[in-house]
Amino acid sequence: MSDIPPRTGDLRYPIGPFVAPETIAPAQVQAWIDDIAALPADLQRAVARLDDARLDTAYRPGGWTARQVVHHLADSHMNSLVRFKWALTEDRPLIKAYDENGWAALPDCRGPIGYSLDLLAALHARWVDLLRSLSWTQLQREFVHPESGAATLAFTVGSYAWHGRHHLAHIERLIEREGWR
Repeated sequence: MSDIPPRTGDLRYPIGPFVAPETIAPAQVQAWIDDIAALPADLQRAVARLDDARLDTAYRPGGWTARQVVHHLADSHMNSLVRFKWALTEDRPLIKAYDENGWAALPDCRGPIGYSLDLLAALHARWVDLLRSLSWTQLQREFVHPESGAATLAFTVGSYAWHGRHHLAHIERLIEREGWR
């Protein structure tokens, strides 16, 4: 990954919230794309030795289990790829939000994580290929989120690079706190 995420004492935001630079430069976007490319293997390594009981442990009181976090990453990043495609083929599309907690509570998020790990690996391979093919002009295209408003694809690359590191840190910090290494 491009940087070692800072640690915070906040179990909800172990690397802090996403803060985009005031000006997003092409080199920063490329570093974020590298983070997105690295996530599937980094996540696979983090969860490789977790048995079902450990996967079913919440990363914080009232939070999702490690299993739900893995499935959430697949769900969220799948939605993101679709949003990128809309923004590249439509003029400032209004995207659909989804109920992340509702999705995390569905039965498939209690199932084996292998499906989501495989999905993330394939999804990120396609997503990274697309991202690396985009011109700077294309990265300035926007979509409109019904809650947070307009966002450029460049900004969104950063927010999803952070998102992957954020949830990976949830799992890594859980492993550290529980002494599971």
